[in-house]
Amino acid sequence: MRLRSDSTEMDGLRSNFPPDQNGRPAAGRRFKFPKLWGGQRAQAGVNNTSAAVDGRHSPREEQPQSVTLTFEQILEARHLCEASQLLIEREEHLFVEINEAEALKHHKEEVDKLAADYRDLEVQVLQTLRLSLTQEEVSMGAVTSAVKAIIQEMDQDQQWKQRRETMPAWRPCGWRKLHDATLRNLVEQRMDNPSTPPADQQQGSSIQVDIQRMGLQLKEDLLVVVEMVKSCYPPELDICNFYAKLYHKYLSARLRKIAEFGLGDKDCTYLLRWVNEYYPQILQKAELVNEIDGEALGKLLPKESLEPLEEQYLSKQQDELTTFIGRVLEEAKQKWEEGEEPTREDGCFNSTLAYDIIQLINGMVTSAEKTVGDRQKAQSITCKLKDLMQRFSSFQSNIVKQNKPNSRPFIKANLGCIEQFSDVLHKKSHLFPEEVQRDCLLILDDMKQSAHTYLLKPVHENLKPHYRKLGTSDWLNSDPFEKLLVSIEQQLQDLQGSIEACHQKLIGQLHREVAAEYVKRLLKGNVKLKNKELQLKAYATIKDNAESLQELFVGSKELWLKEVLTMIAEVLKLQDLPAIQMHIVSLGASYPDLTEKHVSALLKLKTDFSRANRKIVKDTLLDTLKNKGSDDAQPFFSTVHVK
Repeated sequence: MRLRSDSTEMDGLRSNFPPDQNGRPAAGRRFKFPKLWGGQRAQAGVNNTSAAVDGRHSPREEQPQSVTLTFEQILEARHLCEASQLLIEREEHLFVEINEAEALKHHKEEVDKLAADYRDLEVQVLQTLRLSLTQEEVSMGAVTSAVKAIIQEMDQDQQWKQRRETMPAWRPCGWRKLHDATLRNLVEQRMDNPSTPPADQQQGSSIQVDIQRMGLQLKEDLLVVVEMVKSCYPPELDICNFYAKLYHKYLSARLRKIAEFGLGDKDCTYLLRWVNEYYPQILQKAELVNEIDGEALGKLLPKESLEPLEEQYLSKQQDELTTFIGRVLEEAKQKWEEGEEPTREDGCFNSTLAYDIIQLINGMVTSAEKTVGDRQKAQSITCKLKDLMQRFSSFQSNIVKQNKPNSRPFIKANLGCIEQFSDVLHKKSHLFPEEVQRDCLLILDDMKQSAHTYLLKPVHENLKPHYRKLGTSDWLNSDPFEKLLVSIEQQLQDLQGSIEACHQKLIGQLHREVAAEYVKRLLKGNVKLKNKELQLKAYATIKDNAESLQELFVGSKELWLKEVLTMIAEVLKLQDLPAIQMHIVSLGASYPDLTEKHVSALLKLKTDFSRANRKIVKDTLLDTLKNKGSDDAQPFFSTVHVK
């Protein structure tokens, strides 16, 4: 609260009392108020009044009766502003109209009485202020009058400072300081003896209950200030923010002392939540937010008090997360070692490992952000997640290495966990430090690839006999490829068991690997396409095979594989050198991992295509590869190894 003390600022706050003929407040005036109380004399006056014949009161009777009140009566009625004005008029009469020396010489008794009256008025004003937050004990009208009295007295102090005469002994009165000190003491008393909430609302340790009681008192009192007391003060005094600063300062001092105790984990957490969550929520209440500048108040605790509490809290959260993940991994490991299979849900092997961990991380970090009031600090809870993911990876590696009867079901269930972990790392990156997010995603990518390799290895082992017949003269008769398709279809049944998203990615990888093996066998050169007729037949065969693979791998999203196989087939169909050059340029632009070796092996299948022409085409490719396409281009030829 900022009371203005200079005379210019006070002009707008003065009461509009009528002056005397000389322009000064009228000295010695007595104030008249409606008659508010009775008595014998008043009653007698009523009894002796004659009534009109028709039973009505006379016009004189209908006028409101008034009395001239003494200073003591005005004070008793808590008309403090009027009492102050009366004393100021007496002061002006004694010390200005008569002058100080004359007043002290001939009117000493009046001066002493004035000084005593000022003391009585001060007592009443301060008592009214002390009761201003208790509506049952004092009216807001009395508080308003007390505030006006203070402003008048401050104005009178300013008037005396501008005069050359010696001030009366009670000037300056310094009521502004008295006002501030009184409100400060009032706040301290109320916070020292806060309201007691209902028993069902008192929860936690004695420290938590103590903080809760102070917080409840603060909230209730600030609501009274905003809803009632504010109207008693002029806007210039900003009483709402003044009270808010007093309560903030008191609560801050108390919480600093509590923070020095060496708190247990629960009390530490509660204190942090009060500082960073509950207290700001009070200031953001609809009734308070437009009246109190919460940002100007700042934090309830200084940095030096907060940092030890934050370190204790975050360290505890990190330990809890580490312990929980370790327990979850150990339980999964025990089930695998005992030969159990993961549970099935909708025909898919399912593990709650990732779900349980993700739920805990999300809850912990979200809660920590509120508790410490800082997202980056809250993220530090997951700083050890990389090590925990490494433990998960080691567990999977052990499953693969030992290859028990229940290993494949566990790996299929693990794929779902990997998918869930990856999804939350991508979509809820605010839960993790950037470095942790990056490292964990790399570990998960390696785990996914390891799981795919493990599951697909026996598939490729079973397909090897069929792979060998690709790219031979028999292959052009379509029979070997048909047998390959039948065998793949059988193997696909064994790959069932992962959740849909994971199964699609697994099938997609098998699709890529089969296509790569197909091209690899083709480029070995076991088939000689000596003329245009054979080359056209090979073109048609490859194109049909690409279509068949696409239809076989239902669920695979690798639709581009059909395109790359068709583009390879186009090279065999084309006969003119310029057309082949242009097509190879297009192929190299679409798949920048296409190399000179791949082009050479492909062109050698066309045995009627000269070495010189092959060199021209390869040189054209090299020129194209100098300006490689986008790094986002889908790699394919890098997985096709040729000699």
